Parts: sequence; structure tokens; C-alpha cells
Amino acid sequence: MHPLFALLDNPLMLLVLGAIAVMLFGERLPEVARSFGKGLMDIKSGIRGIQREIEDAVTSTTTVDGADGVAQPYGEAEEREEATAPKFEPPPSP
Repeated sequence: MHPLFALLDNPLMLLVLGAIAVMLFGERLPEVARSFGKGLMDIKSGIRGIQREIEDAVTSTTTVDGADGVAQPYGEAEEREEATAPKFEPPPSP
């Protein structure tokens, strides 16, 4: 655990941080806390969305056939041309 979080376990430290927050933000403290909470929720939902996209990409077992748009499982035979590289020929010697 990070040493900063160890300091937050102390009730006295939380009281001091609360007092500093009240002095800095005063009447705007609820608004600041609300916007901070919304920001955290946006970050969490973004992370969940990214995780869901990754899981969907990993578990996806279909591909779309280009011509008719019909989904075909990957396991079936697919006709693909193998990539070939040109054969190396050394330059003629003088």
C-alpha cells in the first residue's frame, strides 16, 4: 500500500484534511466534492467500457464476409491468398 494511504487511515489526519478543505473551498465544498465524484465515476465507466471492448474482441468468434455481409465462424475454411515475398537474387558480379 502507498504510504500516503496509510496516513489517511488515521482519524486525526482525516480531520486535518477536512479542515483544510473547508478553509480552501468554504461554501463551494459540496460543489467541488460533487464534481470530483462525477469525475471519478466518468473515469470508472470509461475503464469499464474499455475492458468490455477488450473482452468482446477476445471472445468474438465471428467475422463478416465482405461480399454479402453474412457472419461466418472463424473455424470454417476461409479462402485467403498467402503473402509471398519476392525471391532474393544477388546482383550480377562485374
